[in-house]
Amino acid sequence: MVDLSCEDVHKKYRIRKPADAAQTRARWIPRLWSRWPAGSEFWALRGVNFKVECGEALGIIGPNGAGKTTVLKLLSRITAPTKGRIRVRGRLAALIEVSAGFHNELTGRENIYLSGSILGMSRPEISRKLDSIVEFSGLREFLEVPVKRYSTGMYLRLGFAIAAHLEPDILLLDEVLAVGDLAFQAKCQERIAQLRQSGVTLVVISHDLGAVERLCDRVLLLQHGALSVGLRRGEIGAGARQR
Repeated sequence: MVDLSCEDVHKKYRIRKPADAAQTRARWIPRLWSRWPAGSEFWALRGVNFKVECGEALGIIGPNGAGKTTVLKLLSRITAPTKGRIRVRGRLAALIEVSAGFHNELTGRENIYLSGSILGMSRPEISRKLDSIVEFSGLREFLEVPVKRYSTGMYLRLGFAIAAHLEPDILLLDEVLAVGDLAFQAKCQERIAQLRQSGVTLVVISHDLGAVERLCDRVLLLQHGALSVGLRRGEIGAGARQR
C-alpha cells in the first residue's frame, strides 16, 4: 500500500527583479491593482516521480539547492506544485525545522505546549507526554527558563524532543539528524528507528550519508530539481560519492 506519491511534480518560483526608487514611484499608481512585473523563472523541481510504501523509510539526498526541502514542503502541503499531483494517505507530520513555533519570551515548559500544538498535538496529549518530552531533552532544570536564554544546542534538543513524541502515520524529517552532541544524536537516531519499527512511514533528508544508510531502505538522489538515481541500502554511500 502506498502512503505517499509524487506524480510528474514540477515547482516553479518567480525571482523578482529589483526596481529602483524612481521606477517604483512611476509604476505605483498605474499598477496599484495590477500584478507586479514578473522577473525570471526558477524551476526548483522538474518532473519528479516517486512512491513511498507504507512503513518504508525513504531518504532524499543531493547538493544544496537541489530541491530536497521543496519536496518536503510540497508533501507537507506548505506549498502547492505548479504542475503534477501529490497523494498522501494517513496522518502526516513534518519536522522541517526542529525549533519551529518557539517563542523566545516563553519558558521551555510553555514552548512545549505551544510547539506541540503547532505540530498537531492536543493539550491533553502534550500534558500526558510532558515528563517524557522533558526527560528526552535532558533540560529539566531549565524548564522554567525563557528559551531566549538557551544555547543553540539546548534550543534544538527541546525542539526535537517535542517532535519525537508525535504519533503520525507519516513523518517527514529535514536535516534533523545532527541535533546536539553525539550522545543526543544517538538518542535521536534511536527514536527514529523506534518509529520505523512501529510502522511509521519516513521520508528523511540529510547530508549525513551514514545516518541515511542506517535508517533508510532506499534513497533518491536529487540534482538540479530532477531525480538522478535511486539507490538501495548498501549502495547509498558508494553510489552517492560516485556522482
